[in-house]
Amino acid sequence: MCGRIVITEPGEALAALFGAVPGNDLPPGGRYNVCPTQTVAACTSEGGQRRMRAMRWGFIPHWYRTPSDGPLIINARADTVAEKPAFRVAVRERRCLIPADGFYEWTRTDPKRPLPWYIHRADGQPLALAGIWQDWEGEGRRITTCAIVTTTAGRGMSAIHDREPVTVERADWPLWLGEAGPGAAALMHPAPEGVLVWHRVGTAVNSNRAEGPGLREPVAA
Repeated sequence: MCGRIVITEPGEALAALFGAVPGNDLPPGGRYNVCPTQTVAACTSEGGQRRMRAMRWGFIPHWYRTPSDGPLIINARADTVAEKPAFRVAVRERRCLIPADGFYEWTRTDPKRPLPWYIHRADGQPLALAGIWQDWEGEGRRITTCAIVTTTAGRGMSAIHDREPVTVERADWPLWLGEAGPGAAALMHPAPEGVLVWHRVGTAVNSNRAEGPGLREPVAA
């Protein structure tokens, strides 16, 4: 699962990183506790042009009459994404990359006191999280929405949680975005050992209202 992410770079800087044209409504940087239903920047490739677009994190199937007409869908499982009616067209035709500094995950050995961890790249570079997207129309408006693709957690990460977001390496960005032909399914695997590192953080991040750089600072495990 991936339910909270950190995005410190502004949208224009992320667009430059991906060689994308920035939208005029990209969210600001400096966000240390981005939650579902909030806006994220996502890179798409459309008509031969990469675009950095603002999207609602929370995929809305086309049959929802309102954005809250069913469960909030923030993740899509790699093992079923090609089969589920909500996702199967999007994963073929509308894949995106969602940049983030890192993400939070919780160990839940004690259900009354989940312990948060911050996970990020060992080399300090931004993560490119595999995503799918689509436009939803209803109530007289159009909303561009997305979900993060997750897979079985790799060795090490599995001690924290049994799922992890699919992270796409720079060399594979064209394949995930559909620029390099078919074969993107081969990318839906855990990050290779050593790519991700993690540390315990304070429980302040357990609140979706918490914010600030101190949320990802390490604490004693």
